[in-house]
Amino acid sequence: MNASSEKWDERFLRLAEHISTWSKDPSTAVGSCIVRPDKTIASLGFNGLPRHVIDSADRLHDRDVKLKIILHSELNSILNAKEPLDGFTIYVWPFHPCSACAAAIIQSGITRVVAPVSDNPRWVTSFGLAATMFGEAKVKVDLVDIPIV
Repeated sequence: MNASSEKWDERFLRLAEHISTWSKDPSTAVGSCIVRPDKTIASLGFNGLPRHVIDSADRLHDRDVKLKIILHSELNSILNAKEPLDGFTIYVWPFHPCSACAAAIIQSGITRVVAPVSDNPRWVTSFGLAATMFGEAKVKVDLVDIPIV
């Protein structure tokens, strides 16, 4: 990867980081940005409840309920896109996509994932499954060593 590509990767990861701050999830704020090959933005997403579903504190602080109704940022950005995503890149903050999001990323036609290096223990099994799926589907994954600010 050249310096120009690294610069763009950092810019879009920082954008995904900013988008993650829009999440109301009290435990994990995730943001994503889908980018066309010409480096223009196709879609944005953050983890949260579906449109028109009340994001009350009761729901957001009840982990069992929250996990059943929340949309992950990656799926949100795919659903928000208004065009085919074949050959696009998704930038995800603050860690690698889970296996369910990997399936959606693969199915949407996205061919590259960029995320910061992370070792979130809660998701290690899901991240491993996602990595296997990405490998089998020939989706390139670039984990970037970028400081969390």
